[in-house]
Amino acid sequence: MAPWPPYGPSLRRRLVGLYALTVMEREGPVHGYGISERIAERTEGAWRPGPGAVYPSLQKLIAGGLARSKTQGRRRLYTITPKGRAALAEIRHRTGGPRESHPDLGSLWAEVMGAEGVEGLLLLRLRRTVDAIDARLQRDPTPGGPTNSLRESVVHELSQAIARVRASGSASRGTARARSEAHAG
Repeated sequence: MAPWPPYGPSLRRRLVGLYALTVMEREGPVHGYGISERIAERTEGAWRPGPGAVYPSLQKLIAGGLARSKTQGRRRLYTITPKGRAALAEIRHRTGGPRESHPDLGSLWAEVMGAEGVEGLLLLRLRRTVDAIDARLQRDPTPGGPTNSLRESVVHELSQAIARVRASGSASRGTARARSEAHAG
């Protein structure tokens, strides 16, 4: 069985480091074992990074000035720095949507994933996301249960998305029609 997550150790360590920064930002100081436990919780036990992934990641954060550590009893606590907060903000801003300054690598991912072009990749991602939401909702099918808020949010987001997709289709048809009329006239 292939290790999870399905990418190399370098990317896993970066993910551990970014997740550690996120936890530090949200909850305050953390220790390495706590990061490993939170990752195991969030992945429902599918991935529990060991000390060989967690502590080198935390050391890189310290070396980069993104976190600092102090010893408290027998444990070492890690805290995010202002530089770490700025790095997270930049990552969130940079990956928030398409920007001209960053190349769109969607066509490369489409080929890797076996999808037909970027459009096929987008549909594949949409199907996987819907499947993941459905699986989460199936775990607690009781009305008013913990997933009720998720269910309502999903319906709301999908309704808005459908309206945007329909509107963009109408707008592009209208633009194409106007262009063809301009060329004909």
